[in-house]
Amino acid sequence: MAIIPLLRQARRSVALGALIVLIFGHQMAAYAKPLTLVAFGDSLTAGYLLPQDQGFPAVLERELKARGHDVVVINGGVSGDTTADGLARLDWTIPDGVSGVILELGANDMLRGLDPVIPRSNLHEILVRLQARKIPVLLMGMKAQRNFGPDYVGAFDSIYPDLAHEFSLPLYEFFLNGVAGNPSLSLQDGLHPNAAGVQKIVSLTAPLIEDFLAKLP
Repeated sequence: MAIIPLLRQARRSVALGALIVLIFGHQMAAYAKPLTLVAFGDSLTAGYLLPQDQGFPAVLERELKARGHDVVVINGGVSGDTTADGLARLDWTIPDGVSGVILELGANDMLRGLDPVIPRSNLHEILVRLQARKIPVLLMGMKAQRNFGPDYVGAFDSIYPDLAHEFSLPLYEFFLNGVAGNPSLSLQDGLHPNAAGVQKIVSLTAPLIEDFLAKLP
């Protein structure tokens, strides 16, 4: 006569076990999703005149995977973009759910001789919007060409450390560090990195980007 209650108890145990497996499986699937970074910038990010697989986002993704990170790096670079252009397309270029953004903008503002107040204001607004969406940012610094004069250079170069301090962001001081002024690592225009230059940028920025990844939710 005790068989029926035992069967009911067994069924409950099986159902509970199945539920636990289902929940645990969903949690494991969530943990298994790769981190998604958007490299958001101009031609330096987009990979000007380079095959897609030789641009900064693709090379960075391969490097991070080689270092054991499950990550996807989306190319959000558009050649010719100023900080104003980046601000205008920010909301639809960076989708909800991304793990973080690598922000590289400002070189075209500088090359056009725009008042440094303009890129400072635009970058500030970009960071305000990303912060409101709770999207972590790694800021890539830029430097003005020295022939712009000390006043312009000082005003422009200070944009990035000032914003990094204000928003408590990790900062890579100069995106073209080790590449700018080196003909062997640049295209014929002397402004954009060639494939070897991109590899150099990735090798120098990868340790900071790894630290950035480690702190992502």
